[in-house]
Amino acid sequence: MDKGGCLTYALTITILTCTLSLFSFHHTTTAQEDFKIRQVTDQNHQTTTAHGGDNHHNHNHNYLGTPAEHRFKSFIQQYDKKYTTREEYIHRLGVFVKNLIKAAEHQALDPTAVHGVTQFSDLTSEEFERMYMGVKGGGDRSPLLGEVGSHAPPLEVKDLPESFDWRDKGAVTEVKMQGTCGACWAFSTTGSIEGANFIATGKLLNLSEQQLVDCDHTCDKKDKESCNSGCKGGLMTNAYNYLIEAGGVEDEDSYPYTGKRGECKFQPDKVAVKVSNFTNIPVDEQQIAAYLVNHGPLAVGLNAVFMQTYIGGVSCPLICGKRWVNHGVLLVGYGSKGFSILRLSNQPYWIIKNSWGKRWGEHGYYKLCRGHGMCGMNTMVSAVMTQTS
Repeated sequence: MDKGGCLTYALTITILTCTLSLFSFHHTTTAQEDFKIRQVTDQNHQTTTAHGGDNHHNHNHNYLGTPAEHRFKSFIQQYDKKYTTREEYIHRLGVFVKNLIKAAEHQALDPTAVHGVTQFSDLTSEEFERMYMGVKGGGDRSPLLGEVGSHAPPLEVKDLPESFDWRDKGAVTEVKMQGTCGACWAFSTTGSIEGANFIATGKLLNLSEQQLVDCDHTCDKKDKESCNSGCKGGLMTNAYNYLIEAGGVEDEDSYPYTGKRGECKFQPDKVAVKVSNFTNIPVDEQQIAAYLVNHGPLAVGLNAVFMQTYIGGVSCPLICGKRWVNHGVLLVGYGSKGFSILRLSNQPYWIIKNSWGKRWGEHGYYKLCRGHGMCGMNTMVSAVMTQTS
């Protein structure tokens, strides 16, 4: 083995050893949760389930007066958290401690990124996924086909720029906040349409996610169980089909976001952008880059398991399931200078717009290493076409 290979091997062993030592700490908490986060759509959890039961509640008293509680109090102040009862405070303290351990584990498994306390550090994995994700049908399945959408033909890739960013060209709206509503799929959809419309017209419009949350009940043509259902999840390709049939999407001013599902108030005479077609992009990341450069920001689904604790840097985890896609985001660009310790070089990365507000990640953005199908980001990618006349 050459010198570089030996160093890589040594670093890998060190990181895995650190991870295993962190796992042993779990005798003070519940068993380690699987990295494959379960898809949760039922919002009516029983109180004992949400609070981990009486035994866990009593155990959480042990954290009172510890350095962990001091960190928790700083977290509460930083993110303006409110807990109405002492019981809820103690429960959330226990969740916070578990998430400190999770962040340390993520840091060991993802050393090129920075992981730590985020605004989601008082949420369990199930709560986090139910409230802030929402892509359906993200398990063992191939890229989705719509009745109109098709697979994209290959593009030339030899002349792609080394780095590219649609934000620099004015095609991306400000980072939005979906709130505690599993409507990431709606934000991914509007983001791709906003970009496509900008490229076609030169105008950047802020489009309505609420229309999709309230009005879109479309089901996938291949999987009738994967239907768009507001804050309980959906698919970007379903949303494209809905908008084609509905006649288009209103802008944010005429149909503002509320963060909860309500009665459909869509008015066809207020349509701001019409969708004419969409296409599914191949899993080849060079093709994804080519379509990004040539057709605008792309709607992407990925496994968000490392995103609850993500603070910044290029995320390139050693372990991240590629077949469990649970979160919809917007691919807006890519870079070439994200240093990877394990790969001992500057590795390219994707620039991803999220919908959790500007206080999360790098001002609302996520950097994910490129070229490895990381976290399944290449398995559910789509581009949309708008109608200009």
